[in-house]
Amino acid sequence: MTKAPSTKEDKVRSPRSFVLEQSKKPEPIKTASKTSTSKRKPKAIKVDRKIILQSDDAVDEAYGDIDQLTPPPPSPYKRKSFGWGKVALTAFSALFAISIGLAVDTLIRDLFSRNDWLGWAATGLAVIGTLAVLAVIIRELWGISRLKNIDALRLKGAKAIDENDLRQARSVVLEISALFKNRADTANARAQLKEHENDIMDGADLVRVLERDLLAPLDKKARSMVMGSAKRVSVVTAVSPRAIVDIGFVLFENIRLIRRISEHYGGKPGAISSVRLIREVLTHLAATGAIAVGDGLLQQVIGQGLAARLSARLGEGVVNGLLTSRIGIAAIDVCRPLEFDAEKRPGVGDFISELTNLQKSET
Repeated sequence: MTKAPSTKEDKVRSPRSFVLEQSKKPEPIKTASKTSTSKRKPKAIKVDRKIILQSDDAVDEAYGDIDQLTPPPPSPYKRKSFGWGKVALTAFSALFAISIGLAVDTLIRDLFSRNDWLGWAATGLAVIGTLAVLAVIIRELWGISRLKNIDALRLKGAKAIDENDLRQARSVVLEISALFKNRADTANARAQLKEHENDIMDGADLVRVLERDLLAPLDKKARSMVMGSAKRVSVVTAVSPRAIVDIGFVLFENIRLIRRISEHYGGKPGAISSVRLIREVLTHLAATGAIAVGDGLLQQVIGQGLAARLSARLGEGVVNGLLTSRIGIAAIDVCRPLEFDAEKRPGVGDFISELTNLQKSET
C-alpha cells in the first residue's frame, strides 16, 4: 500500500496544547530595578537597638576610633590683650615721665650754673624722690599680689572642702598660717594647728578646724570693727546739720572700714590696691543684690515700730548705720581668706538691735 502524495493543506498542522510539569516551572527573569533612576517614596527604617547599646570597645572595633571621626570642639574665645586704650595710656604715661625727667634735668643744670652746692642738693633730692617713687610702686604691686593671693586661697579652700582633698587642705593650712605669721594674737591658734595637723585625715574637716581655731577670733574682731563704724555713721548722720557733711563722713568711714578689714585679714592695701579692693566690694554688693537694700532696711525699721518713736533724723541715722554694716559684711566676704562654712556668716540683723538701742539712748 503506497502513500498518497501530500498536498499543501496536509502540511498545515492544527494547534495543540502541551502540559508542563510543575517542578520544571521556569524562574522569572530579574530585571533591573527602577529605583536607581527613579525617586522612591520615603519609608521608615527600623534601627537595631543592639548596635546603639554596644560598648565603646565594640563600636571602636566596628567603626574605628570614634574620637578620630568626631571633629574637635571649637576653641574657647580668648579675649585679646591688645587694645588701643592701653597703647594710648602707655604712650602718654611714658611721655609724661620723659617730660618730668627733662624738667628736673633742666632745673639741676640751672642750679649748677648758679652754684655747685645748689646743683648737688637738687641732685640728691631727685635721687631720694626717685627711690621713694620706686618704693611706692613696689608696695602697690606687693599689695595687689597680696589681694590676689587671698582670693586664690579662698577658691583653693572651697575646692578642698568640696573635693575633700587632704593634700590641698594641708597646703591651705600652711599658706593661711604663713599669712598671719607676724600676728601675736594668732600664735596660739597656729601652734595648735601645727600640732594636730597630721592627726586629721579628712581634708574638709582640716579646713573647718582651721576656720574655727584661727579665723573665728578674727571674725569676732571684724564684727566689732563693723559695729563701731556703723555706730559712728549713725550718730554723725543724726546730729550733723548739713547733708554734705553726712556724705563726706559716710564715704570716709566706709573706705576706712574696708581698708581696716583688709589689713585685719592679712591684706596690705596701698592707694592703687585700695581702689581695686573697693571695686571688688562694690561688685560683691551688686552681685548679692545689696545695692537696693535700703528699702528692705526701712521696712525692717518701720516693722519694729521705730518710725513712730524716733524722729526722721534719727531714722536716717539708723538706716545709714545699717548700710555701713552691710558694706562691712561685704568687705569681710571679700577680704576673708576662707568662705564661711563652719562659722556663721554675719548678717545685717546682727546690728539692728544695737543700733536702734543707741539711737533711743541718744533721744
